[in-house]
Amino acid sequence: MSNDEILANWWKVLTAELGIETDADPQALLDLAGTAAHSIVRPAAPLTTFLVGYAAGLAGTDSKGLADLIDLAEKAAEDFE
Repeated sequence: MSNDEILANWWKVLTAELGIETDADPQALLDLAGTAAHSIVRPAAPLTTFLVGYAAGLAGTDSKGLADLIDLAEKAAEDFE
């Protein structure tokens, strides 16, 4: 089984366990994690994705709102000095 298949299965299992129904793009979150890890420091990756998810949850956003938050975080990470 490829890493992509493993991650897709994990996404399905974890969202089911957490009781989440989402059409969010897991690849966008992985890309955000990569940007944070390379633009800031590696430990920024899980913190960044957590905070984006937390903000989305607090705001009650849909997948479009989540995508907007991901874009904001990507830009912030790329601009971080």
